[in-house]
Amino acid sequence: QVQLTESGGGLAQPGGSLRLSCADSGVIRGIFTTTWYRQAPGKEREMVASITNANVINYADFVKGRFAISRDHINNIVHLQMNSLKPEDTAVYYCNAKGGYPRVDAWGQGTQVFVSS
Repeated sequence: QVQLTESGGGLAQPGGSLRLSCADSGVIRGIFTTTWYRQAPGKEREMVASITNANVINYADFVKGRFAISRDHINNIVHLQMNSLKPEDTAVYYCNAKGGYPRVDAWGQGTQVFVSS
């Protein structure tokens, strides 16, 4: 079974940077997508960025030009480089892997990001 573990969260100042990592303990075959979501208190969960097994990438409008998602195929890690952080980026960030065969729909425990001066 695939298990995801997020790391890299913490406190950053506005304009600063953090790099989140989503480590996959298993192997996912075929076409699948790894997606970073975030959820702030009292708000709906929202998609931040996604990357497929073939490195096809999509970003939410509010992070375009600031965040970069990448996949380390050798180590089974998806990174989310977050630059030019804003207070609005404060949230718990979750990693999800979905698709493949046998079908996978796995979530990590989340990592907290605080952006504040």
